[in-house]
Amino acid sequence: MKFIVITTLILVTLAFAVDEAVAQSGRPSALTSATPDPVTQKTIKDLFDEANRYVRDKAAEMEAKKIGFSEARLAQLNLEQRQLAARYAGIAAARKDLVTEDVYYVAMLNWIAENLDATIEAMLRFTTATDASPDRIQTARSILIVSMAKRGKTSEAEEVLATYLSSKPTKLTEIARMNSELAKAYQKKNDFAKMAPHATEAFKAAKTLLADAVSRARGLDEILDTGMLSFEAFRDLGEQTKAENVLEEMRASAVETQSTSFYYYSTDAKIRYLIESGRKAAGLAEYRSALGSAGRYFEKPELREDVISRLKRRDKHYAILGEPAPPLPKFDNWIGGTAKTLDDLKGKVVLLDFWATWCGPCFEAFPHLREWQADHSNDGFVILGLTRYYDAASGNATEKAREVEKLKRFKVEHKLDYDIPVALGQESQIIYGAMGLPTTVLIDRKGVVRYVATGTSLSRMEELRSMIVKLIAEK
Repeated sequence: MKFIVITTLILVTLAFAVDEAVAQSGRPSALTSATPDPVTQKTIKDLFDEANRYVRDKAAEMEAKKIGFSEARLAQLNLEQRQLAARYAGIAAARKDLVTEDVYYVAMLNWIAENLDATIEAMLRFTTATDASPDRIQTARSILIVSMAKRGKTSEAEEVLATYLSSKPTKLTEIARMNSELAKAYQKKNDFAKMAPHATEAFKAAKTLLADAVSRARGLDEILDTGMLSFEAFRDLGEQTKAENVLEEMRASAVETQSTSFYYYSTDAKIRYLIESGRKAAGLAEYRSALGSAGRYFEKPELREDVISRLKRRDKHYAILGEPAPPLPKFDNWIGGTAKTLDDLKGKVVLLDFWATWCGPCFEAFPHLREWQADHSNDGFVILGLTRYYDAASGNATEKAREVEKLKRFKVEHKLDYDIPVALGQESQIIYGAMGLPTTVLIDRKGVVRYVATGTSLSRMEELRSMIVKLIAEK
């Protein structure tokens, strides 16, 4: 996931706060010297509590009003929470004579706001206080370690981690999170030897959490995140057996908890790993084996059918992964540039985005596609937004012309600064297993399919971004 360090947001949100009532009502604020701002009357802990529960409270309001929830709405609520926390952190930090507990909650407000430098500064001050409770100091250390890791300050984070582990109490959730963030920090530095031990410790803590029924839901999330980190560390160290063992442990946990999504995710990761590491025959054998073993692992018919249907939707994807990209059929129209074949694009990293104007999840991918296009277009990276006629499916010339004009307007309106080939039928979708939209295909500089996936979850977008960077780096 991307974590944004907000460095100027406090000043910006404070400026907005002053004019907020005027902007909304069109008349001066009702607050006067006789009616003090309610925010200034609250304790710093009260400000933290309000910011901390912001997303939960808003989600409850939306549920009461029967407003549908989505990742996009959650992202907006998270942004609003960060802005609120940044505003409150600025107000709190400006107060005089802060006591030790106040310093902690100032740090926590900055933590929610993702202002990591301010979080580190306040937590360092708090952890050296003589009147802070040991429990609170340990929690503060855990947040300090995570903040330092996110800022790439691994040496400092290691020192604080050693102090945390030699002190009491320790918590599995904190151990998992601290080691996970340190693993990610070393991963960014391509220091996989230092990444692996932290990823392993995080995975170990997450598996222990999974054994506790009370923390099982949290444990599933943790074991997926930490398990993949551990797998990636061993994968990038070239230790294939250890990498595969991690995936097998993840799959065993999925069976134990009867989680079909977790089982599918770990199985899919192993199949792709086998294919990506030049063992395609073994990967396809793993795929067939997983289809056959689903009945043994999941006795309930609905769970068994869920696993099998998820895997079967990947059949075409597994078939083309690691293979030369199948030629694209001739397109009926090409919006935004000159028609090209995949052979014309050899030497470039090509992203095929199968989409449609009526596809809601496709819209969620557009900001990412725009960002990648802007960041990497000079690095030999090309996006093709593949669609087909839907309004003019019959092939009527007048209807086709009308739909092409609609797509041209759509391209401008959504700032899609890449070519949009338009097909008459579904041939290209069938070839690439793109019957579900959006489906994304990545083709490397040699013309080989290296990635295929359907959907636009935040984790998938981050996975796709990482793969784009990897393929661009290959020469």
